[in-house]
Amino acid sequence: MSNPLNSAEYVLAAHLPRQLPPDGGREVAFAGRSNAGKSSALNAMAGHNKLARTSKTPGRTQQLVYFRVRPERWLVDLPGYGYAKVPPDLRAHWQSFINGYFRDREALVGLVVVMDVRHPLREFDQQMLAYAHARALPAHCILTKADKLSRGAQQSTLLQVRRQLQADYGEHVTAQLFSSSSKLGVDELRSVVAGWLDLGSAPRETPQPAEA
Repeated sequence: MSNPLNSAEYVLAAHLPRQLPPDGGREVAFAGRSNAGKSSALNAMAGHNKLARTSKTPGRTQQLVYFRVRPERWLVDLPGYGYAKVPPDLRAHWQSFINGYFRDREALVGLVVVMDVRHPLREFDQQMLAYAHARALPAHCILTKADKLSRGAQQSTLLQVRRQLQADYGEHVTAQLFSSSSKLGVDELRSVVAGWLDLGSAPRETPQPAEA
């Protein structure tokens, strides 16, 4: 099955609002706590090994990184948040920049919040979801590194997270399990993002094989 996001390519990294592309078309932002697996998720979803830079050093993404899927269709990699070694002045700059981005960016049509399945819904995750909620933007949470947990623990965590999201945000926020290494949930994420970007060829979910 073709991947409508496979054409994604790096275009620019913006450190200041004036460096952003013209505010038109549709874009989906990816946010996540440092080292939650955001870059790996972007790569797995797009079907690229090196679309987004991955690093064992948290906080590597320090700008708003834009990947063009098609003309006026973008994926946006936001700075990893919550990393203690970021200098206070840089942290303040990111905060101001991202506040303005979520408040004013008309092209933004959806937010993917990347959370380690072992540490979901931390303070910074909630802050990102609050940004989306304030704008009435749909948000989709992916619980990464699901392969680190047993099948039972995966499902229990997912259920707890979905209950909390339902209580706090209603139907505007959804959640799924994800693993970039085992490819769990990659098709589901790809379908959500392709739909938000209105690519016209979002893949249908692949039926899961029946368990023996």
